[in-house]
Amino acid sequence: MTDARSPDTEIRNAVHLCIDMQNIFAPGGLWQTPWMERVLPTIAAIVSEHQARTIFTRFITPQEPEDRPGQWQAYFRRWREATRSRLAPSALDLVPALARYVPPVRIIDKPAYSAFSNPALASLLNEFGIGTVIVTGAETDVCVLSTVLSAVDLGFKVVIVEDALCSSSDVGHDALMTMYRTRFHGQVDLVSAAELGELWRE
Repeated sequence: MTDARSPDTEIRNAVHLCIDMQNIFAPGGLWQTPWMERVLPTIAAIVSEHQARTIFTRFITPQEPEDRPGQWQAYFRRWREATRSRLAPSALDLVPALARYVPPVRIIDKPAYSAFSNPALASLLNEFGIGTVIVTGAETDVCVLSTVLSAVDLGFKVVIVEDALCSSSDVGHDALMTMYRTRFHGQVDLVSAAELGELWRE
């Protein structure tokens, strides 16, 4: 397959899907992602420009490990401090710099990594005739990855804003950028925030 690259035509019929920019992933949070502070101004600028076309997702942990199926139970037994019975409720809130945009920005809560683990998201996008999802947020190599692959499977075009992603792993982030460039041409495009500003016409 040839390399993924920036689209050379305008981006239309698109929604900005901002993944899991929550306090739990912010510096000082239980699952802190140190890069978040670096990319937050870039994400906030995209949100500010496209409030009516942005959807925030939140990863909502279970009350107890047993409230999730299969291997999620083992996962949350390991991370029991992240269950809602122990976690401060504010940890699952959006970071304040983005929460200020709700409303008009919508929130979709999800029980697993992919934003599409909540079926309401695909239904909403299909209802409004959305063909492209523009992805930013956290973490590059976990919830963003899962969301991107789900979107591809569902037939959406994906545009990833490279300088609006964050991860707790430099190695994981770099590996995913390489994978997108070399394996998903025609389904996934990579752009900078500046390029997005030039290309996105909603």
